[in-house]
Amino acid sequence: MLLKFMFHIIILMITGPIYQLASAQYSNTTQSECESICGTVTIPYPFGTKDPKCYADKWFEIECRNTSQGPTPYLKSINLEVTSFDQMNSKVHIMNPVFRWNCPNSKDSHPVVDMKGSPFVYSKEDNKFTAIGCNKILFLQSNGSEVSGCVSLCDSYDDDEVNNNVAFGADGCVGRFCCETSLPSFLSEFNVTVEDLREKNSSNECSHALIGTEYWYRVPFGSSYEYRSFRDLAIDFVPAVLEWVILQESSLKFPIVGANCINVTSSQNRPSGWRCQCNSGYHGNPYISGSCIALRGSSDIRTRAKWAIIGVSSSLGSIILLLGIWWLYKVVRKRMIQKRKEKFFKQNGGLLLQQRMTSTEGNVDKVILFNLNDLEKATDHFNTNRIIGKGGQGTVYKGMLVDGKIIAVKKFKVEGKVEEFVNEFVILSQINHRNVVKLLGCCLEAEIPLLVYEFIPNGNLSEYLHGQNKDIALTWDMRLRIANEIAGALFYLHSVASQPIYHRDIKSTNILLDEKYRAKVADFGTSRIISSEATHLTTVVQGTFGYLDPEYFHASQFTEKSDVYSFGVVLVELLTGEKAISSVRSQEIKSLVSYFNVSMEENRLFDIVDKRVIKEGEKEQIIAVANLANKCLELNGKSRPTMKEVTLELEGIRKLDKKFTAEQNHEEIEVGGIEDYQPWVGYSASNSLPPLSSGTFSLDSEVIPIVTLK
Repeated sequence: MLLKFMFHIIILMITGPIYQLASAQYSNTTQSECESICGTVTIPYPFGTKDPKCYADKWFEIECRNTSQGPTPYLKSINLEVTSFDQMNSKVHIMNPVFRWNCPNSKDSHPVVDMKGSPFVYSKEDNKFTAIGCNKILFLQSNGSEVSGCVSLCDSYDDDEVNNNVAFGADGCVGRFCCETSLPSFLSEFNVTVEDLREKNSSNECSHALIGTEYWYRVPFGSSYEYRSFRDLAIDFVPAVLEWVILQESSLKFPIVGANCINVTSSQNRPSGWRCQCNSGYHGNPYISGSCIALRGSSDIRTRAKWAIIGVSSSLGSIILLLGIWWLYKVVRKRMIQKRKEKFFKQNGGLLLQQRMTSTEGNVDKVILFNLNDLEKATDHFNTNRIIGKGGQGTVYKGMLVDGKIIAVKKFKVEGKVEEFVNEFVILSQINHRNVVKLLGCCLEAEIPLLVYEFIPNGNLSEYLHGQNKDIALTWDMRLRIANEIAGALFYLHSVASQPIYHRDIKSTNILLDEKYRAKVADFGTSRIISSEATHLTTVVQGTFGYLDPEYFHASQFTEKSDVYSFGVVLVELLTGEKAISSVRSQEIKSLVSYFNVSMEENRLFDIVDKRVIKEGEKEQIIAVANLANKCLELNGKSRPTMKEVTLELEGIRKLDKKFTAEQNHEEIEVGGIEDYQPWVGYSASNSLPPLSSGTFSLDSEVIPIVTLK
């Protein structure tokens, strides 16, 4: 009993100061003498009410309004209701307006959301653009241009059918009648337009569109959740998340004691300002000097030890007891860390991963299990300055290991759903191809699973084709080589890999360029391995608007020819330098595929081809590539070539390029005298594939049949 009593005394001596620190932390979130609560919401600095000294500047002023729900905080500058604040991550949760068209029992709603010039932008990581309707194309517009969009499909429209089929579950938009997509970076204002997908006029049908969090459709029900149905969409607002910075002209003074503040430089759509976080191991409000207080870590262990030694130094027995407690603490802490790692391992799909890997052949022995501490050091604790990419699946960081090796670390956004992480790991661990991004390993002991890849330094193909990156212009020879490398990688996935793999999201932003500007196919989160006997994959429609196979749209059946269609769009991008979807073109041909088809049908191919391509490429080559793209974009998937045939055709076109170069060097150019290769005659949509003759060539150290077009 005495030992038990002394044990409790020492624990109080050790933890007492810690509780005081914790209390100080949570009480020091607002400026002194300022109101900090509106209704049930606590208002932390830099936000505040009434007195200007209580908030950083006018953008952060909160107006506490009396509503039917009681006192409710509003961001006065943009007139949006606030539900909570997250000052540690520089985010604020708001209620965002919903767009409606032609809905019974409710008025049309076309709200204006404009935060240009403010420190606020919509969080790409936390929000999605969701649309609901029947055979509608809904465009998300910003600054007068379409920046995103999605297609909502159904076979027929009936109120009862919609009510029974449109629903939201744990995975978001499921079934027919709805679609969703990610937001562009740094969106500060938007509008939504709706168009009919089919020729039949269905403009009187009800449609909705909104920007909201991934789980806006969840409604609390007891200890769990219910999910909204179509009938519930008379709501006017849904939860959304804004990110903020402290603008340069703010009265807030930097640096802030105890906080790590980063000067965020401005871009085309991003305001310039400051963003702060408490230093590693500290918690509190990083926008108030001295508010960040240490609660864990080695400094706290020394503090606890100091208090314990002072309390028990009067007797040798107490010191021995303290050492025993210290040993017990180490053992318990070690077990807690081990249990936590086991928990995260299971939570992140470790058991599912083991099961999947035992049933497949792959390069598992070559895949490294990284330590979380090593990856945190490599990425400077996942510093926002290290971010090199964001997407619907997660965020990618650039890092450097202790041996100097540069890596890319993908931090998934799963919140309990790990199928995409497991799927990408299993697929990439089975691929060994020079034109597919290489998986180095993973980390399962973190709260959020991590994948580690080779670092690809020169960005993605889209940046070079569409003017975001002007460091180097892609020559015609480079474009042909990149097209051939992409085709070879897809041929490998479809026909050479141990089991066929459908990529399902081929687009120019998923084609990375290494230090020698060689193509690397990336982003396999939605890819699927199928059996050798299967001819298609039946699934909910997923992908990127502008690249999706029309057959996949209507039948929800993805085949290898669906990847061929997406590759055809990329091939047209390489030829024209145009975007897959562009608001610059007329209303009828916003789609690059439509624009290309019309030009081919009207014999105006060279009116849309990139000027650099016309200048550097031979006419016969350009026509041959255009005809190949035209075949890849056939509406009937069975009429499209396989990726093997595409690869061989591109190889032949590149050989034709070398032959032209050799003839020019000897001043013996005879366009009509080429015997070993003939491009497809003409470039109308009616041309068919030419006959094939046999031969071989080497692709990635494996000899495969080759055919030469005659």
